Amino acid sequence: MQAVGFETSIFPFEDFQSGAFRPIPLVPANATIIYRGWMLSSAEYEALASAITQAGARPLTDIKTYLSTHYLPNWHSLIAEFTPETRIFPSDTELGTALRSLGWKEYFIKDYVKSLKTSIGSRISNPEQAATVAAEMQQSRGRIEGGFCVRQVEEFLPKTEKRFFVVDSIPCSIDDDVPGIVLECARRIQSRFFSVDVIQRADGKLRIVEIGDGQVSDITGWTPECFAKSLAKCFSNKN
Repeated sequence: MQAVGFETSIFPFEDFQSGAFRPIPLVPANATIIYRGWMLSSAEYEALASAITQAGARPLTDIKTYLSTHYLPNWHSLIAEFTPETRIFPSDTELGTALRSLGWKEYFIKDYVKSLKTSIGSRISNPEQAATVAAEMQQSRGRIEGGFCVRQVEEFLPKTEKRFFVVDSIPCSIDDDVPGIVLECARRIQSRFFSVDVIQRADGKLRIVEIGDGQVSDITGWTPECFAKSLAKCFSNKN
């Protein structure tokens, strides 16, 4: 990031979790700050944005905009035709009953942010397995963030998933090939910096599997140098 002209600071994450924001070096006054790091809960991100403001700078992304891409229910309705059908349930829902009412062949269960990547995983065919997924998600993450998102399973082709970033409505690709559905996301979603994951379905159609805040999205498939250059190009001459 420094090589392409950004100023950078780091901060001890454990100190931040304890209530102390100590960037090294101090963030410049009136600077616009892009966070790059671990996923943050709503409360954690709000605390970070507040700490940046108190330090005399401003966050690129406010809490409302962060959650607009970090929480699945906030972006799903904007691009519903490009992504698997999804139903949203409160965290105290009896999922087995809810899934039986849907009558789908298979179900993919996650909370507003993450899926279960251990034990039986998040993809199930028997509604009776839903209680196990929910319990293990609670145990492994310590909480169910927001509620449950139940997605209808579509058959995707292995090794076809690709990550794009959108910066100020400009899609960025590792190879400059940007499909139409990413261009449509860039038009519909009002965030200055977010990621879009696209995959090919068995019938050849491209589908969106995930959207996320760009600050907490890994550079999957990108080199650090290419990622930095893309951000620098898009953010040039902007606050």
